[in-house]
Amino acid sequence: MIRCAVAGAGAFGENHLRVLRSLPPDSVELAGVLDSDPTRAAQAAAKYQCRTFSSLAELYGQVDAVIVATPTIAHEAVAAPLLENGIDVLIEKPISFDVHSAERLTKLAQDNQRILQVGHLERFNPAVRALEKIVTTPLFFEVHRMSIFSPRSLDVDVVLDLMIHDIEIVLALVKQQPCEIRAAGISILSEKVDIANVRLQFPSGCVANLTASRVSTEKVRKLRLFQPSEYVSIDYTKQEIVAIGVSPQRQIQFKPAPVTKGEPLLLEVQHFLDCVRTRNQPLVGAQEATDALRVAASILEKIEEHNGIVRQTLSNGSAVASV
Repeated sequence: MIRCAVAGAGAFGENHLRVLRSLPPDSVELAGVLDSDPTRAAQAAAKYQCRTFSSLAELYGQVDAVIVATPTIAHEAVAAPLLENGIDVLIEKPISFDVHSAERLTKLAQDNQRILQVGHLERFNPAVRALEKIVTTPLFFEVHRMSIFSPRSLDVDVVLDLMIHDIEIVLALVKQQPCEIRAAGISILSEKVDIANVRLQFPSGCVANLTASRVSTEKVRKLRLFQPSEYVSIDYTKQEIVAIGVSPQRQIQFKPAPVTKGEPLLLEVQHFLDCVRTRNQPLVGAQEATDALRVAASILEKIEEHNGIVRQTLSNGSAVASV
């Protein structure tokens, strides 16, 4: 029996509470919920039939694991004391707001021999798990992740909000860090970058083009992968794979790519609880999440460089017009 609590009773926290409540009671106990808003915590506790905690300290000795679903800016402040007090942690993506904080959390998990899994949900998408089995030598990626605007997660740029899912997946499939990054992005409906386009070049010669937007008129979640004699396309939302290859006779042929569909969040939480029981390292641990965050941080730096050039161009254009 694992006693698991949830820190953060917002939209994602509620999803975790729902999943924990749905699991067999002899495998996990929903120990309770903690939130900076006592009213919201009480409402969530009543809905999912669990207790409320009023502080992190109240969790110590009462739980074995905690799912951290707070705003990104609070990840380190919440997760660090939990790890220091012997509690295993599943923390929502991104692991933290900056690389320094992520490295500190990684070290705390290692020093205290704690499980630290990061909620890169799409790695548990059955279509992605099926894709991992058929990847050989990836040469080119074309990835689109677009969402209709929502006020949720506006504390971070679209790169940390949406694109980081695909960054982590591409890194896992290529098994390298990029050697060159080009990026552009603009703010539209928030003070942060709302749409971004990125080109990652890897030492192997592989290239990945990624586009993420949270101001789209439709929801799109697609990844296309090209490798020798094969094209693979996955639809994250439909959990479907289309694989097209070339036969020795140079004929186009469809290849079977069966996918056993399931809820990614449920699979992610079950994996976390299994790691807590077995002490095996999670599929997306602190190191993998920090690597993805490091690339995301570099992307944001490149976007700022590009925006500086744009501002200079606009400034020069205005000067010419005034003359």
